[in-house]
Amino acid sequence: MNAALSAIDLNYGYRANTVIEGFDLDVTPGEWLGIVGPNGSGKSTVLRMLSRLISPQQGTVAMGGECISAMSTKGIARKLTMLSQTQEAALDITVRELVRRGRNPHLNWFEECRGEHELVVDWALQVTSMAELQHRSLLALSGGERQRAWLAMCMAQSPEILLLDEPTTYLDIAHQLELMELIRRLNKEQGLTVIMVLHDLNQAARYCDRIVAVKDGAIVREGRPSEVFQVEFFRDVFGIEAKVHDDDGVPVYLPCGIANSREG
Repeated sequence: MNAALSAIDLNYGYRANTVIEGFDLDVTPGEWLGIVGPNGSGKSTVLRMLSRLISPQQGTVAMGGECISAMSTKGIARKLTMLSQTQEAALDITVRELVRRGRNPHLNWFEECRGEHELVVDWALQVTSMAELQHRSLLALSGGERQRAWLAMCMAQSPEILLLDEPTTYLDIAHQLELMELIRRLNKEQGLTVIMVLHDLNQAARYCDRIVAVKDGAIVREGRPSEVFQVEFFRDVFGIEAKVHDDDGVPVYLPCGIANSREG
């Protein structure tokens, strides 16, 4: 079976500044992969290359064994979608109008979103618990509701792969957990492959099947959360001392201070 998404020897940088170098990754269909690392480590750059928002200076990204650089934009959007940290805040349209935009990759240039496409919109609104808010303006929504609305648009694309770039950053803890539980349900019930850049390491450990840690543009740790979350991991990757506890099979870390070996 081909990997859902693969990165092969990716390199990216700005002039003399190398951001990503020799990056290799295979994501299994239906897997939830978490990408973590210090600020400036290259996490978001990797995600942008995986989604073809930017092109690697060297290397290949493949989806289902096919190089995405050779695929049409619509062809990619029928299989892959991305939810960023922030969206267009001043967009004064209803939730349903936004979610309808998710059907664009499946429509011909002259075709309207109706019939079976409207049924997919109904499903996306229902599965993200946004049906009751579908006629509200995005401007009238809370931050958590707005993030769910954009996720509903992503799901209306009927994707196989969902990329997320720190989607909980500006949400309070209740809305963070609500969004993470929703994504877990989509992952388990719909078989959605999820690749997520996360800032909250304990959330990464609780929800992700596998964690990839990036530092200075390269993968430095990889494995199940219980394999990655070791004292040395926090010291070497994040420059902190930490204690790790087992919470019913989920590793939870508690930061204790700056590591003595940290540079600077």
